[in-house]
Amino acid sequence: MKKRFLSVLLCASMAAVSLAACGGASTSATTAAPQTTAAQSETTAKAEETTAKAADTAGEKLVVGFAQIGQESGWRDAETLSIQTYASENADKVELLFADAQQKQENQIKAIKNFIEQGVDVIGLAPVVETGWDQVFAEAKEAGIPIILLDRRADVGEDLYATFIGSDFIEEGKMAAQEMAKLIGEEGKIVELEGTVGASAATDRKTGFDDEIKATYPKIEIVASQTGDFTRALGKEVMESFLKSNKDIKGVYAHNDDMALGAIEAIKEAGLKPGEDIKIVSIDGVRAIFEAMAAGEANCTVECNPLLGPLLFETAAKLKAGETVEKWVKSVDGVFTADMAAEALPNRKY
Repeated sequence: MKKRFLSVLLCASMAAVSLAACGGASTSATTAAPQTTAAQSETTAKAEETTAKAADTAGEKLVVGFAQIGQESGWRDAETLSIQTYASENADKVELLFADAQQKQENQIKAIKNFIEQGVDVIGLAPVVETGWDQVFAEAKEAGIPIILLDRRADVGEDLYATFIGSDFIEEGKMAAQEMAKLIGEEGKIVELEGTVGASAATDRKTGFDDEIKATYPKIEIVASQTGDFTRALGKEVMESFLKSNKDIKGVYAHNDDMALGAIEAIKEAGLKPGEDIKIVSIDGVRAIFEAMAAGEANCTVECNPLLGPLLFETAAKLKAGETVEKWVKSVDGVFTADMAAEALPNRKY
């Protein structure tokens, strides 16, 4: 008999996040507008149907163990809440074992080993870094438990995981570069706030942005690039350093919105106007960056939808039923500029 329990640890800082579901598609899509509420509802309904069918067929609940990175950003909180909410609202069909790794890989590895010991049906993981997973993934495979990578990739053989659910981070970086070029007239000095070293989101968002700048905009120079670890506090600290050592910065590219918000604080404290004196382009699409854009303090965000809970459980149900799933299930992203912020803000779900 498998040991099963429901772990729902809702953080107070996440209480304002909407419970709307994530939309997903098997092919990539880039739009200039958010997904509609109807599309999100359709995704949730489909997930509920699939998990219910799996529970009826097996005569037992779908048990998913999920190892989350931690709480480094509002985006991460929204993803966590999406997963936990789906589990709690569908407790008759699914059970969730949830682990918060507090930004440490060793904690995620320990959680995966615990999930294997407890005999879950499927393991979900948002890996804090790309490398160092081969052994524990092999242990899961030996136990017959498929692994779903959520929103970040792991540098392992494709035979060691079932699927990756998430965005095309390289394309996000490319789109951010194109928007930055428009904002600064395709020339000038810019700086880059990188995400956590070794994280696939950081690596790919840098590759997409830097390669596009180099290939298409020769008059734009990235004069400084340093990790802000995806946090607002470190984003501010690094931006303060950039401002002291670099003159005539025309733009800031941040791998996520939280670092951009930290940079905005640093720019204002330096006596400059963010969004005007220094253009701000970032990735994620959290509500706070829309508020900054509406206030004229940020210029563009490339959406990376975190509401992946329903899609995670739908995919897990298919795997438990023995169905084949695509190796990469791409979520739908959009580009939002400052002139769209005020209208879009009331409908932001995270």
